[in-house]
Parts: sequence; structure tokens; C-alpha cells
Amino acid sequence: MVYLTLFFSALISATLWPMGSEALLLYDIEQGYPLLWLITVATVGNTLGAVINYWMGLGGEAMLEERGMINPAKFGKFKALFNQYGAWTLLLSWMPFVGDLFTFAAGIARYSFSRFLILVFLAKLGRYMVLAWAWLAL
Repeated sequence: MVYLTLFFSALISATLWPMGSEALLLYDIEQGYPLLWLITVATVGNTLGAVINYWMGLGGEAMLEERGMINPAKFGKFKALFNQYGAWTLLLSWMPFVGDLFTFAAGIARYSFSRFLILVFLAKLGRYMVLAWAWLAL
């Protein structure tokens, strides 16, 4: 049950819904659960949450156009910029609030899904590893 709770906490916290999974991870570490399993479960859940944002973003362009929130000409420039520099923003996908927007923007820009998945997974894994290391070093 511990891993399932951590998985869903990490998944939800990676979507546009405001929530955090870090405190639960640290609590589970303190309870003595295996660190490798905790980091793996949290990383997979958080990455899948980012994938949800990406898929929502895929339909986001049409919705934003329908509501008159974007200019199609300017949006083409956004896509080009994101495809050129998107990797840098996706490496920041671990950050609270803005990271969720970056993963959503990747979907809107139709950024390569395979690149998206690799970069986001590495960013999320890095965050949980640094967090666990810092906690254990105290």
C-alpha cells in the first residue's frame, strides 16, 4: 500500500493539479522502506503524470485557438522555439508549478515524445535522488 500511495501521490503532483510527493517520499524513507523501490516508484509515477500533461497539451492548441487565446502565426514561432530549446525546459520539469507547464507546453508544441519521455524521466529521477541523498545526509 505504501508504494501505491507514493505512486499516485507522485503521479498527481506531476499533473497541473497542485500537490506534492516529496514529503511522502521522505516519510517513507524514514520508515525504512527500500530506497531503490521508493525512488523508482516515485519517478515512474511522476513521469507518468508529466505524460498526462503532455497528452493534454496535444489537444491544447485547438482549445486555445477556439477560445481566441492564441494567435496562430505567433504560435508557429512558439512551436519552433520549443522544438529548438525544449530540451532545456524539460530538464526543469522537476520544478514545482513551472515544470508542469513545461510538460504541457511540450504537448502543445508536439515535441518529440521519445525525447520528452527520456528528458522528463531523467529530470524526475534526478530530483528524487538528490532529495533522498540530502535527507539521508542530514
